[in-house]
Amino acid sequence: MQKIDDDLLARAQQGDEAALAALIARMMPAIRKGAAAFRAPGLDFEDAVQEGLIGLFQAVRGYKPAAGTPFAPYAAACIHHAQQDAQRAALRKKHAPLNFSVPLPDAEEIPQPGPEELAIAGERYADTLQRMQTELSVLERRALVANLHGQPVAQTAQALGTTPKAVANALARARRKLRGE
Repeated sequence: MQKIDDDLLARAQQGDEAALAALIARMMPAIRKGAAAFRAPGLDFEDAVQEGLIGLFQAVRGYKPAAGTPFAPYAAACIHHAQQDAQRAALRKKHAPLNFSVPLPDAEEIPQPGPEELAIAGERYADTLQRMQTELSVLERRALVANLHGQPVAQTAQALGTTPKAVANALARARRKLRGE
C-alpha cells in the first residue's frame, strides 16, 4: 500500500478536491482489490468499488493523526469494512428475490407484431371460428365457449342440462377436432 503524504491528507480533509482526487487515485488499487474479493449476488464489482470509495471518504473525514495510526492502514480498514458491510447486506435473505430474479422487459423492448403477422393471425382466427361452426356439435361448441369464459364444468353441465362427464367429454372432442387430430 502506498504511503500517503500528510500534506495531501490535510488538504483533502480541508475540502481540496484536487488533493482528494490524488488520494483516491493512490487508494484505488486497494479499493479495486477489495471489490474483487467482496462480490456477491446483488453486489457487483462496480457497486463494491463505490462502497470502497464511501469507506475512503469516511476515513478521510474520521482520521485523527493524534491516534498514532498511519492513514493508509486506517483507510484500508475503513474500505474493507464498508465493502464487507455491503456484501453482508447483499447476502441477507430478504434481498434474495431481488438478487435472483430476472427483470421484466420494458414495453418498448417487447416486439410488436407487424402487419403481416396481424393479417395471418386474423386469418387463423376466422378459420378457427369457421371450423368451430362446421366441425363441432352444438354441445361441443357451447362447452368450449363456456370453458373459454372460465365457467366450471359442473356449472356448464347444469346450464346445458347434461352431466359434467358429458361436458368434459365434449370439451376433449372439441380440442381434438380443432387441433386436427
